[in-house]
Amino acid sequence: MSTSTSASTTETGIRIERVLQATIDRVYAAWTKPELLTRWYCPNPELELKVDADVRVGGSYVVTMGPHIVRGSYTELDPPQLIAFTWKWDHADGAASQVRVELSEVDGGTRMLLSHTGLENAEDVKNHLRGWEGDLVRLPLLLAESS
Repeated sequence: MSTSTSASTTETGIRIERVLQATIDRVYAAWTKPELLTRWYCPNPELELKVDADVRVGGSYVVTMGPHIVRGSYTELDPPQLIAFTWKWDHADGAASQVRVELSEVDGGTRMLLSHTGLENAEDVKNHLRGWEGDLVRLPLLLAESS
């Protein structure tokens, strides 16, 4: 499960920090293995979730959450400490935003710092914060299952 949590926002970005009770390798795998992503990577568990990901720098991904589709490409990978990728909804205009997940070992588990920057406006920030927080309720449940 998650033992500590914090979240903050700016006009165009989100920063969420969690300490997860799992090894850094397990947390990294949950972010990079499609078969694990399909078990937590949608804030609404009632939507059908499909993940297609070529997890390598320059590789692309497509996440289908019911009628919602987000896609992007991996910009940085440094196993097991860093995953960075672009993020663009199929229905949205404008440039892709950027997601960066930094992992580090701490007493009792793994510190995860998620930053999502380059969002369009305050409403976009609010919607993405709600989505990430929903995802991050599900992630510790997956990690607890595989312990």
